[in-house]
Amino acid sequence: MNIHEYQAKAVLKEFGVPVSAGVPIFNASEAEAAAKQLPGPLWVVKSQIHAGGRGKGKFKEAAAGEKGGVRLAKSIDEVKAFSEQMLGNTLVTIQTGPAGKQVNRLYIEDGSDIEKEFYLSMLVDRATARIAFVVSTEGGMDIEEVAHHSPEKIITFSVDPATGVMPHHGRTVAKALGLTGDLAKQAEKVTAQFYAAFVAKDMAMLEVNPLIVTKDGKIKALDAKITFDSNSLYRQPEMFALRDETEEDEKEIEASKYDLSYVTLDGTIGCMVNGAGLAMATMDIIKLYGAEPANFLDVGGGATKEKVTAAFKIITADPAVKGILVNIFGGIMKCDIIAEGVIAAVKDVGLQVPLVVRLEGTNVDLGKKIIADSGLNVIAADDLDDAAQKIVAAVKGAR
Repeated sequence: MNIHEYQAKAVLKEFGVPVSAGVPIFNASEAEAAAKQLPGPLWVVKSQIHAGGRGKGKFKEAAAGEKGGVRLAKSIDEVKAFSEQMLGNTLVTIQTGPAGKQVNRLYIEDGSDIEKEFYLSMLVDRATARIAFVVSTEGGMDIEEVAHHSPEKIITFSVDPATGVMPHHGRTVAKALGLTGDLAKQAEKVTAQFYAAFVAKDMAMLEVNPLIVTKDGKIKALDAKITFDSNSLYRQPEMFALRDETEEDEKEIEASKYDLSYVTLDGTIGCMVNGAGLAMATMDIIKLYGAEPANFLDVGGGATKEKVTAAFKIITADPAVKGILVNIFGGIMKCDIIAEGVIAAVKDVGLQVPLVVRLEGTNVDLGKKIIADSGLNVIAADDLDDAAQKIVAAVKGAR
């Protein structure tokens, strides 16, 4: 689960991380009052969407102006004007895709005099089962660009969970960023604060880009992005309350209610699979035969008939779906349960597009018999290669 920048900064502030003063607003009429709460004489008007690249983004609407999703205002009148232009309009960035995201919130923040910009992020390193830091002197840039062109400028290290963050970790950050004296001490302190926040709030990712040094020699988090481990949200009710469902796909929200892993994609073939690895293989083979997957949907190893029915309904609710491939390997999941769920869903919502079903594993013969005896117009497949070819051919033939 992601949260907005202003929410992320409030979380970090709880742990002592220095951040600029700011006020979130939801309506342009609130802009003047928000700006007057801040010292000025510079204000930053920031679009709040769950995507990076806001500053370089562009609004679709001409009325929103040409200055992007993050703007420097030199007067309260400019704060008001920018707020009116940005709120309610669609911002397109490198991470939103061409559809963009509507800006429903702004963050009016006090301006900062920047001396230096750095990059710092934290994430869970699965290879070492530790929390890793990634730091670079190239702040304000996309870290992917830095990794491609100047990989030597990225320093990474992990923290042993048995000891937690130690002073030497802070010194590593300071050295990587070329900080000495009092700034090195500040880097050591903020490193510990970041780590404490990451662990206490069950984060999966924390990115501060840029982490700045101001002209008066202070370290400050000028931006913040936080992603939480969704599996931990049951014990983070305060963080879960920050969820903004308007930033999420409606189908993904519906899937989360049934504990289904669902991601909307741009293709035409809906996929219902159990297991992330099998889902990836299924999407790959669909592409191999010349089509594109419309979604990633993993019903899990222990899905019930109700979950399968819900999953099928979510797929069929997508108007972009022109065909459906059900590819199930029954280990913990039994093939007859999948078959019953598919039939129940088809009878409930109808079947307007070709459906190919490939079952293998526990109770496979029973599952195939249930589908065969259903009287439904379902195309059976013997293996994944056969299934992929049949659904691609069926979709192309239906055009």
